[in-house]
Amino acid sequence: MPAEQSYYEFYRGSSIGTALTDSLDELITQGSMPPQLAMRVLQQFDKSLTECIQKGVKTKTSVKGHLSTYRLCDDVWTFVVKQPVFKMDGHQGGGGGEFVTAPKIKIVACKGGDAQDGRTRRGGHGNIAPSASQE
Repeated sequence: MPAEQSYYEFYRGSSIGTALTDSLDELITQGSMPPQLAMRVLQQFDKSLTECIQKGVKTKTSVKGHLSTYRLCDDVWTFVVKQPVFKMDGHQGGGGGEFVTAPKIKIVACKGGDAQDGRTRRGGHGNIAPSASQE
């Protein structure tokens, strides 16, 4: 039986990942779910969200802003951008694009492959987990 692939866990910090984690913690506390099953649910969440973003997102996005901080650690890039302006192209209607702004955002980006060995898929494109935080 092949070894199970490991996926990055940073999507757990998103709003939906936090809600899932809180719900699983509550079920464990109530005795309705064993911790081992909760871990399997979180691993499936990591896998499903990664695959969904890789296969389902067709929108191209560009960002302009003041790069406040950047860091590379263990093949994971972290960027903090102040006053970012995001332009999304390729969404429904195909018009001139949609613009989104924020006071500050944190972008975490990694290779699109296996979290353990760094192999990439889709020609080395990275996954970006937009975790907007007010640091």
